[in-house]
Amino acid sequence: MPPRIPSATYRLQLQPGYGFAEAAGAVPYLARLGVSHLHLSPVLDAVPGSRHGYDVVGHGTVREELGGEAELRRLARTAHEHGLGIVVDIVPNHMALPPDTRLNRPLWELLRHGPASPYAHWFDVDWEAGGGRLVLPVLDGPPEEELARLVPESGVLRYGERVLPLAPGTEGMETAALVDAQHYRPVRRDTADSALNYRRFLTVRELIGLRVEHPQVFDATHATVVRLVRDGTVDGVRVDHPDGLAEPEAYLRRLEHRTGGCWTVVEKVLGDREELPRTWPVSGTTGYDALRHIDGVFTDGEGQAELAALHVRLTGAAPDAGGEWAPTAERATREVLAEGLAAERERLARRATRACEEAGLPSPAGDALRPALVEMLVRLPVSRPYAAPGAPPSTADAARVEAASSAARTALPHEGAAALGPLRDLALGRLGDGPERRAFAAGFAQLSAALRAKSGADRAGCRYTPLLSACEVGAEPGEPAVAPERFHAYCGRLQREWPASGTVLSTHDTKHSADVRAAIAVLAECPCRWGEFLSRMSVPLGSAPGDPSGAARYELPDPRLNWVAWQTAFGLGSVVPQAPGRPTYVQRLTNALLTSAREAALHTDWTAPDTGYEEHLARLAAQVAERAAHPTGALAALVAELAPHTRANVLGMTLVHLTMPGVPDLYQGTERLYRTLVDPDNRDPVPPGMHTLQALEAAEQVLAPVQQRPHPENELAVEKLRLTAAALRLRARHRDWFAPGTGGHTPQRAEGPAAGHCLAFVRGGGALTVATRLSHRLRASGGWRGTRLPLPAGRWRHAAGGGAPLGGSVPLQELLADSPVALLVRA
Repeated sequence: MPPRIPSATYRLQLQPGYGFAEAAGAVPYLARLGVSHLHLSPVLDAVPGSRHGYDVVGHGTVREELGGEAELRRLARTAHEHGLGIVVDIVPNHMALPPDTRLNRPLWELLRHGPASPYAHWFDVDWEAGGGRLVLPVLDGPPEEELARLVPESGVLRYGERVLPLAPGTEGMETAALVDAQHYRPVRRDTADSALNYRRFLTVRELIGLRVEHPQVFDATHATVVRLVRDGTVDGVRVDHPDGLAEPEAYLRRLEHRTGGCWTVVEKVLGDREELPRTWPVSGTTGYDALRHIDGVFTDGEGQAELAALHVRLTGAAPDAGGEWAPTAERATREVLAEGLAAERERLARRATRACEEAGLPSPAGDALRPALVEMLVRLPVSRPYAAPGAPPSTADAARVEAASSAARTALPHEGAAALGPLRDLALGRLGDGPERRAFAAGFAQLSAALRAKSGADRAGCRYTPLLSACEVGAEPGEPAVAPERFHAYCGRLQREWPASGTVLSTHDTKHSADVRAAIAVLAECPCRWGEFLSRMSVPLGSAPGDPSGAARYELPDPRLNWVAWQTAFGLGSVVPQAPGRPTYVQRLTNALLTSAREAALHTDWTAPDTGYEEHLARLAAQVAERAAHPTGALAALVAELAPHTRANVLGMTLVHLTMPGVPDLYQGTERLYRTLVDPDNRDPVPPGMHTLQALEAAEQVLAPVQQRPHPENELAVEKLRLTAAALRLRARHRDWFAPGTGGHTPQRAEGPAAGHCLAFVRGGGALTVATRLSHRLRASGGWRGTRLPLPAGRWRHAAGGGAPLGGSVPLQELLADSPVALLVRA
């Protein structure tokens, strides 16, 4: 049977065409690779055709499109027979609002019966704001113009592919009156954000918030997963988006009690100096904090600052529109709060009024209350506080909310400043308990979490683009570099406090996979070379008006996008043929640029796309792709020139991830060279033939070391696979070296002029990781120049075998002669 705490997990993105049976076929390969647990994306019933499964429509059924419960159990038996456990992703925060609402029975009943429905307490709906009706953003135009397309039929109301229920007793009415008689109100999709009255997942209208703080809702939505854990089918859970819940800690305690305390990690994105609440009964996070530190230690901070200055010069970005991180992040936060989350902001203001009245305080006037709420939310430095009325807030929560309130005071007139005290105390739960005070504290925290996610990694992260590898979930784009000392301090803290926490480098949500980020990070080490390249990559987009000869050219009216396009193309590397039925290179690049432009919301956005701008964007992508495909072109030359340094980052990040404290989670395919962009590119199904023992055996037969040189992609893919297998098998074979309690993390410092380019640490006294960092800078400064690494006492050998035992102080020039990394074990 699998161990309770994984040594390593492997994530498979299940979807129609790649379900439980296909996952079972991968089990022998994964067991041989060296992982201990198979990590599955959500397995409960979802919207038909969903490629991710987070749009759950039913909690009582394992998804039939994946094979149903029988196939899931068969997969679990196969996994257990091979010594692997099963970890499943669960989605407690929301359900889908599908086009055909009959698919989601609780939602169907809610829409049919309104506030009187037995399911009314399931969903987070502000009935007062909607006049007793749920506002549905489903119409293509004004309601009066769309009325003819709303067709009543035998108990349902159809609108295109939309199917909505009719309230009892309303059939047979004239259409306008019938629509007005429902417990929902259809409104235009493109103007709905300020009118919505249900909590969403972030700003996604198709995902409606659940209220799992109610024990009945928890029991109904978790019964299937709890049963699968209790009967041994499932061995661990990953909790999606706990920051969306009203009471995360209470939820997690209930989950721990129901599951019997299986290995549980939470998708909590920690800020740069934020810690996971110590009282949460979990093993840790899913690992975006590890991603930030691994990426950071392989990023050149000085070069990134030069790159940021170059970015301003070449794009003309204003300080608050991508020129500087802090002003850009603040502006984005204010915009999201005023636009995408306007309804949530107004709901919170109403809750504040009622909470003050319940607490016996005079309610601040609305014209003072709203600005005070905005200024506090804008200045909160982390996702959310976790305070609850009736309990003292944590020291960290109190300090952060107090600081946000104090900073907000300077931006408000006297009336607004006077509102800050009650709002601060309500957010921290200091004014006693009560339903309205509890609703405000939860609403403040939930809105803050949604605001930080949408304004940070999404909007601001798509505006501030000097280094795309730093524009990632959980990253700090304005300060992406992490010094080795800080990295080791993080690892030490992880080993002491959360040793079974998850760690990741690529996920189904990363905007650029780790290998794309590894390549792009090299550009921070040579900003002048990047500027020289980009100055030659002026992309013609067509003849200027009145110039049919095409001699004169005009540019895309957004030079920032030109920067993003070429940096993305560099990260993808060479243009490789796509598998049949998969998107082409130009389609992938176009989608990535379109997503970036719409998230940035400077020239186009999701709700009101600028078709002219997006046509230019598509032409830019096509011409970049055409030039990227040229084998002797400037991009190919730059990729080849920097290939040794990309290789150093790819292998270095891989080895550090697999040997640092925590439980590494590998995303499907990342044991090889894996270069993907934003959704849906990062959610493609597993290519046929990837998870075969033959493929693994072929890599194992390539035993001769490859000399360091510009590295062909197929050789790097094999090298990465061999390194991954070696590290995973070492973790499985010597669990005590890496386990909680026994597997320490001891930095090993090099000595000599290039010591800062060596990242080394010992795990559990028996495994030594050595990685080259900032290799381009290293080469430019003359190489290792006699720098040595003192090894711990005893004799050491390479984990993959070969070579004489090592001891004492080893010259890095010799240790890393064949590879930029080394994994040593005590002989």
